[in-house]
Amino acid sequence: MFRELEGVPEGIRYDIVVIGSGAAGMAAALFAAIEGRKVLLVERTEYVGGTSALSAGTTWIPNSHHSASVNAGDSREKAGKFLDGVVGNHAPVALREAFLDSGPEAVATLESNSEVKFRPYTIHPDYEQQFEGATLRGRALEPLPFDGRALGADLDRIRPPIPEFTIFGGMMVDRTDIGHLLALRSSWRSFAHAVKILSHYAGDRLNGRRGSRLVMGKALIGRLLASLNARRVEILLRTEVQDLITENGAVTGAVFTSDKILRRVVAAQGVMLAAGGFNHHPRRRGELLPAVEIHSHTAPGHTGAMQDIALKLGALLGQGNLDSAFWAPVSIRRRANGSIASFPHFVMDRSKPGTVCVDQTGQRFVNESCSYHLFARAMFEHNKITPCIPCFIITDAVGLRKYGLGMVRMGTSNLAPYIADGYLTVGTDIAELAGRIGVPQANLEKTIAAMNNYAETGIDTEFGRGTTTYHRVNGDASVGPNPTLGPIETPPYYAVRLYPGDIGAATGLVVNEWAQVTRADGQAITGLYACGNEANSIMGGTYPGPGITIGPAIVFAYRAVRHALGEA
Repeated sequence: MFRELEGVPEGIRYDIVVIGSGAAGMAAALFAAIEGRKVLLVERTEYVGGTSALSAGTTWIPNSHHSASVNAGDSREKAGKFLDGVVGNHAPVALREAFLDSGPEAVATLESNSEVKFRPYTIHPDYEQQFEGATLRGRALEPLPFDGRALGADLDRIRPPIPEFTIFGGMMVDRTDIGHLLALRSSWRSFAHAVKILSHYAGDRLNGRRGSRLVMGKALIGRLLASLNARRVEILLRTEVQDLITENGAVTGAVFTSDKILRRVVAAQGVMLAAGGFNHHPRRRGELLPAVEIHSHTAPGHTGAMQDIALKLGALLGQGNLDSAFWAPVSIRRRANGSIASFPHFVMDRSKPGTVCVDQTGQRFVNESCSYHLFARAMFEHNKITPCIPCFIITDAVGLRKYGLGMVRMGTSNLAPYIADGYLTVGTDIAELAGRIGVPQANLEKTIAAMNNYAETGIDTEFGRGTTTYHRVNGDASVGPNPTLGPIETPPYYAVRLYPGDIGAATGLVVNEWAQVTRADGQAITGLYACGNEANSIMGGTYPGPGITIGPAIVFAYRAVRHALGEA
């Protein structure tokens, strides 16, 4: 239920006040509303959703009631051992234990009391398959698609999709949809699915709406918003926090501003910070991230302003993380309106047969099929020795047609705009491509020859591409002997520049197992909680699997509400 700050009475009392409207903030507000509490949700931008709305919406929570349907053999012990192996001492064990304890109950509470619904995929593996306890399925949940028409005019309150992630000028699709669209000529089931979603989108366009069938992160945010509206939770947009109100060291409320209007609001049982973290902080970004060209793929509201306020109250930022942010390689292109598009290369091209990634000497430096976080980490590390930012992802005519390359979608026939603005570089042979991207010809020819040999044998002797299930799942199962390796031999040849991109904050406010913000002495600041990327990552800056930001965000929102309401 959206309202303006002007209509909020001075000194009004709420049970819970939540700052930030990504998955963490909306979940916190919903958990409190489910308990019948009076809740205020506050967002500084004009849209709800934060970076969660721009994401795949994957939610990593082991051993939910969905797990048994695809992985009956999983257990809390296996998940714990896996996290211990990946995270190690980068984050407190107590936080992982709390996460594993409350995860299943948090999912069940949402699904039993709201529109939020998840599904597991038959195959959706943890990223770090080499660690004991890793699984291929069951821990990563995805939100069911949601018909945004149920939101009415509030559909336009959700952060719009990234244009480059849509098709036909605004139609959102997830990986299930993509599979059906690619198979619509060979499968009646896929044909029926394609007709259904295309008809829905056609109806949207005829009625002058943006695409209303919400998938991935949009579906999660849409479902959360519908659930909040059903419980008449008050939501303020374009409203900033001027300060937190304290009494005897405890946080008891907040001061809000919007269009020169100022209101003091009482939070009787707690203030929950979920504003997304520091990614656009004018100073902290430079302090915490490597001093190279990095493009942020996070929503603009993540300014770190709430962290600044909390630090003045004695809070502190986490130490000991492997990284201060979560990473992905991104490619950059200027849009017609002058804005910059940042496209993350998650799995759609790097792991596919017929591709290779090279540094500025024309040589490989990483297993291209590793997770996007590890790929970008490798860029940082390698760049210390050999120029690697940007690096290049390369394919041939067959690879480009079958799999696409970044913003150039598979099957694109008109490549001229991408070539004209420099996004896509083309060469009639490897020598010409090497000259145009500025790498030594001999090195690049040697690299391509080696990749062609690996494609024939199925064995990458340099980096082990395709040696784990995670690698192979993201390849092309129709290609053998290794689904991640294919020849690069059909001219012309193409390259796209890749840069490291931050997709979320890992370093944040230190919290305890109930999401209470703590001081340097370990004591909690009464009445103040943090969850999502506002809090220091329970993964310690590592990236064990898909959805390891949204999963803990929802679970610690649940634990924060339980504690604030005295149920801990």
